[in-house]
Amino acid sequence: MRYLTTAAMLAAALAMPARADELSGTLKKIKDTGAITLGIRDSAVPFSYIDDKQKIVGYAVDICMKIVDEIKSELKLDKLEVNESIVTSSTRIPLMANGTVDLECGSTTNNADRQKQVWFTNTHFLTASRFVSKKALKLDQVDDLKGKAVVSVAGTTNINQLTKANLARSLGITVMSAKDVPEAFLMVETDRAAAFVMDDIQLAAMIASSKDPSLYAISNGAFSDPEPYGIMLRKDDVPFKTVVDRATSKLYQSPEIQKIYDKWFMEPVPPRGLNFHVPMPASLKKSFENPSDNPDPASYGG
Repeated sequence: MRYLTTAAMLAAALAMPARADELSGTLKKIKDTGAITLGIRDSAVPFSYIDDKQKIVGYAVDICMKIVDEIKSELKLDKLEVNESIVTSSTRIPLMANGTVDLECGSTTNNADRQKQVWFTNTHFLTASRFVSKKALKLDQVDDLKGKAVVSVAGTTNINQLTKANLARSLGITVMSAKDVPEAFLMVETDRAAAFVMDDIQLAAMIASSKDPSLYAISNGAFSDPEPYGIMLRKDDVPFKTVVDRATSKLYQSPEIQKIYDKWFMEPVPPRGLNFHVPMPASLKKSFENPSDNPDPASYGG
């Protein structure tokens, strides 16, 4: 019922173009200040991170800038200042809810639980929760982690999935938390943890950027079906979501999204010229044909 209700609200908003004196919520804030604040990650390669020139770059950042262009056009602004605020897995939702950031441009899983606190625009990536470990340990399935020390990042879907699987399967795992992805991977590198549970694309990025990628393997066993990533925005702000959804729908249904995707996943990326060699999966291509903010993995053919 939620999706029918939201769809109806968005349809109504689309039918009534906003006048400057009728603006509300985030659009009014942006119009009044002449600025928008993006919540960005400093180490979520290749989605949102700081490069060697101390510039925030990435796949999600490029998408957010397309949204910014749409907002600028919608509000008929000659210029729109773009501010950036670093967020973490633990702070991203609170900073969105309290108005500090207007869009969160990173690698945030869109799920039904989070939709109680924030909204998401159309899905821009699909990923499954797996683990990375050293090949020498020969760990490949979730049950192989029995009795091991396993780390994930505080405030993520992944650490919740790890904790639930540990209890449900009586695995006796020592669950450890890290503040971010690099710290968690370092714990595997230094043998403080046998494995690190995270979205598989982020694990691939960490392996590619490690000192010796040949030492590591990503598990076949998964803690989830492929789950959607989305750009976060404030909940219950229908006019703003209408503009953001329009921007992402236009982008995802155009050839440009393939170019942006290939730039970050199929070509060398700064600062070290790493290439992740992750072609766009069929499930994501299908999702782009009919853009959706649905949090249910099953809706994406997962």
